Amino acid sequence: MIKNDLFLKALKGESVSRPPVWMMRQAGRYLPEFMALKEKYDFFTRCRTPELAAEITVQPIRIVKPDAAILFSDILVIPQAMNIEVEMKPGVGPWLPNPIRSAKDVEQVIVPDINEELGYVMDAIKLTKEMLNNEVPLIGFAGSPWTILCYAVEGQGSKSFDKAKGFCFSQPEAAHALLQKITDTTILYLKEKVKNGVNAVQIFDSWGGMLSPKDYQEFSWKYINQIVEALADETEVIVFGKGCWFALGDMAKSKASALGVDWTCSPKNARYLTGGNITLQGNFDPSRLLSPIPTIKKMVHEMIDEFGKDKYVVNLGHGILPHIPVDHAKAFIEAVKEYEHK
Repeated sequence: MIKNDLFLKALKGESVSRPPVWMMRQAGRYLPEFMALKEKYDFFTRCRTPELAAEITVQPIRIVKPDAAILFSDILVIPQAMNIEVEMKPGVGPWLPNPIRSAKDVEQVIVPDINEELGYVMDAIKLTKEMLNNEVPLIGFAGSPWTILCYAVEGQGSKSFDKAKGFCFSQPEAAHALLQKITDTTILYLKEKVKNGVNAVQIFDSWGGMLSPKDYQEFSWKYINQIVEALADETEVIVFGKGCWFALGDMAKSKASALGVDWTCSPKNARYLTGGNITLQGNFDPSRLLSPIPTIKKMVHEMIDEFGKDKYVVNLGHGILPHIPVDHAKAFIEAVKEYEHK
């Protein structure tokens, strides 16, 4: 039994004394302990070495003390397993030397044997569970099929992903074939994570907001929903679409346990758009963690008041930034723990 199960209770919609809290990208670059490991090992070595991934996952639990851990990994381990080469270039970020630009390229993409290609992730989960010793739940994650396609086609990060969108609009058959392969792989991957001990999963649709509402339905949401449908009976599923406030109504009708909200959507509007019945997660602007500590605490309490303490998971509206002082991250977590329902 997990000692602190507030997070799982909130995902199930149960009443809680206070909402649970964790931060996207909490295992990472704002922590000096993480940076020490970053200096010694390159990015994918950290992802592929279970001992390192487990240590990085548990660091924030020791240091800032959130109510849930999220496995240190990357959404791009999926395309790597699918026969798409991915590097992490210093100063550039993700770099795919052979981007997918045609139906022929899509044919070369495989749906892999998960344990053969991604067994190291499962080993990291087992090690992490041992280290967590049932203190808090562990979250596993994957990128949405659309977000993975963005990198696979563009070849690197982008402000607009014009090449990825152009591929979908000019070669829709090839795009849908690729999206389906990514979806099938993601379902197998997340199911394996659940088997190995994660307590919930989150789907990150980081680039969903690049699409119009109509195109979002065709190229993103229908594939995310396949994943939700496949996993919903086995674990709690959180869907986070950055910039996707327009899709919250459709998402709320799905079998997802919770929906992530970014900081551009007010708590009131998020509750209105989702019909008020589903757990919401978010949505503190990550840059706001640069505010003075008393301001952070005041704003967190106001945010909880606006969302309501039940059916709510406190989080940021996107990943924590690298230059956030650790004390400010701690203050964010502490503010939630100090909250008393008025």
